[in-house]
Amino acid sequence: MGKTADLTAVQKAIIDTLKREGKTQKEISERIGCSQSAVSRHLSGKSVGRKKCGKKRCTTRRGDRNLRKIVEKDRFQTLGDLRKQWTESGVETSRATVHRRVLLNQKQRQKRPTWATEKQHWTVAQWSKVLFSDESKFCMSFGNQVWRKTGEKEMPKCLKSSVKYPQSVMVWGAMSAAGVGPLCFIKGRVNAASYQEILEHFMLPSAENLYGDEDFVFQHDLAPAHSAKTTGKWFTDHGITVLNWPANSPDLNPIENLWDIVKRKLRDARPNTLDELKAAIEASWASITPQQCHRLIASMPRRIEAVISAKGFPTKY
Repeated sequence: MGKTADLTAVQKAIIDTLKREGKTQKEISERIGCSQSAVSRHLSGKSVGRKKCGKKRCTTRRGDRNLRKIVEKDRFQTLGDLRKQWTESGVETSRATVHRRVLLNQKQRQKRPTWATEKQHWTVAQWSKVLFSDESKFCMSFGNQVWRKTGEKEMPKCLKSSVKYPQSVMVWGAMSAAGVGPLCFIKGRVNAASYQEILEHFMLPSAENLYGDEDFVFQHDLAPAHSAKTTGKWFTDHGITVLNWPANSPDLNPIENLWDIVKRKLRDARPNTLDELKAAIEASWASITPQQCHRLIASMPRRIEAVISAKGFPTKY
């Protein structure tokens, strides 16, 4: 017998017709081949279909399109930056939702648990052999606390001018359990050739400083410049092993936490020029201790378990 949610528009019309003809609910149910309770619910006005399962979607399609536009303006923003801008546009949501909406498609999500399972039994000592790297964008734009009462929103005293497109710098950095390496301030777009220059002049010194003569494994994401054939040849020529990495997985990279630490410190520094911004970034980066780095590397087994438990969906990290 069909349930209420299974009734078609035709069946519902027949029920109404037979009811007007004086048929009982039992006769109607036998006539159209559905349950008597389905007939009863339809006639009582409770036939509204099955209640949808699962958590209610927290964003609209329009909001998702807005997020895509934010991402396309700058592909190097962190999840925190994306979430902040999306929130400012009127969409209040979590970092995990930002990641799920725009960064992680179904194919990528399915690959993450497979990758995590392969690394599930890696020890902290093994992860300590990995030199993690990433790029991040820093802007000379900081939020301002405004103390005001109800109705004072438009008062001149409560308003402050702002720059729509503030000056910014792109930075490359690397870290391991032993600490951080030197920063590289990137000029212009990063292509395969310029990225290999970064590797030559900043990654190799980082590895030398953090590992000495010991072997290490290098980590970077799947950005086009990173995955270019010439870049792969550069690593082969230098005898460096590159860690295979799942696409769009910033929650697995502990250096993302270091970028957040630096950006929080910049809010207190409040630089006014690009030179001041660079100096503040370098000072904040230099203040990161080996103990902080080791704690982040020690979180890798937990990050791996979190990805497996979440079945590839973004995690709290």
